[in-house]
Amino acid sequence: MRLGIIVNPDAGLGGKLGFKGSDGRAQEARAAGAQDRAGPRMEQCLNHLLALASSSLNRSRVSLDLLVWDGRMGGTWVPSLPKEAPLSVEVMGQTPEATRPEDTALLVQQLVNAGAEALVYAGGDGTTRDIVNALQAMGEAAQKTALIGVPGGVKMHSGCFATTPKAAAEVVLSFALGDLRTAITEVMDLDETVYAKGEWKVRMYGEAWTPSSPRFMQGAKEQVERVSEEDTIEGLALHVASLMEDEPDLMVVWGSGGTLRRMGEHLDQDLTLLGIDVQHGNTVHKDLNESGLLEVIGAHTDQNGPRPLLLLLSPMGGQGFLIGRGNLQLSPDVLRLIGHGNILGVATPSKLIGLEAVRIDTGDDDLDAEFQAKRFIKILQGFRTTRLIRVAEL
Repeated sequence: MRLGIIVNPDAGLGGKLGFKGSDGRAQEARAAGAQDRAGPRMEQCLNHLLALASSSLNRSRVSLDLLVWDGRMGGTWVPSLPKEAPLSVEVMGQTPEATRPEDTALLVQQLVNAGAEALVYAGGDGTTRDIVNALQAMGEAAQKTALIGVPGGVKMHSGCFATTPKAAAEVVLSFALGDLRTAITEVMDLDETVYAKGEWKVRMYGEAWTPSSPRFMQGAKEQVERVSEEDTIEGLALHVASLMEDEPDLMVVWGSGGTLRRMGEHLDQDLTLLGIDVQHGNTVHKDLNESGLLEVIGAHTDQNGPRPLLLLLSPMGGQGFLIGRGNLQLSPDVLRLIGHGNILGVATPSKLIGLEAVRIDTGDDDLDAEFQAKRFIKILQGFRTTRLIRVAEL
């Protein structure tokens, strides 16, 4: 099978810096010390794909021909291949010094014309839109090319992303073996116009074909909250308020998203919609990036160790991600500083419908394994009402 490889080198750069996306801000992010995210995530995917294709799981001994541009849009992230490896590489061009959406479109065109049966790409929702737009411009046949997204951006609301880089590799091999059929999924992205007015809203921008795998593919982001749940939101807020009243030294780290922001409104707090805020008493640190979180949380210690701390996170509707989508400021270092036991999920009843497990994608395999070994995480669903939700594998 011929697989087209696409990496958006600028995707995800602003995550730890607290940017709400990296579109048009790559130079600013790199100047601030941002490191590549999408490329290493593609490398992780391809390393796992090499292991899978070389194992007994590749029962039909299918071979995979990776079509790439050399450089940071592809070839840089391809692992060294043993002589007898079931993977091969065909270089079709060179990554330009500075990349633009037009380069992604040109690469898509070359890959499809070269017979790529699937496009494996690393980036975020903006990258997905660029790829889908390029396929639409090529006509109906090209539009049915299967897309398998390696999550490498700041926000991934579209349904063609795998849950993790390793999950993407699982999907690729299963698709190559003929075990998965393609289905139409939604291409979603944040509505930047509405967001500029202070409102978070995800809208649909198109459709794409992707291998259907409920276990390994994340599905499209759903907005499931309703006005009728306002009483529940208020109850959730009052629960948090009671925790702060019972323990005046409690530091609360507010995760991103509409549920937590609406809770904040009931506590007279104007929380950052797509950022991370930290509240300690009457002091609120707004929209902190990774370094800011490490500084503020790290200072919340004394001679006896860490003081009371609580991280509130709301799972993404329809996908179940608690960590790893839209909150990259919560890096592995930040999460380790906070500790597993200080994390509390928050979800309204409609979000919990059909949510059998929450997903964790910290970007650190060892830390992901720690969460999975814990097996369950506590979710607040009403005033003084919690339940345990399983942590999904992969």
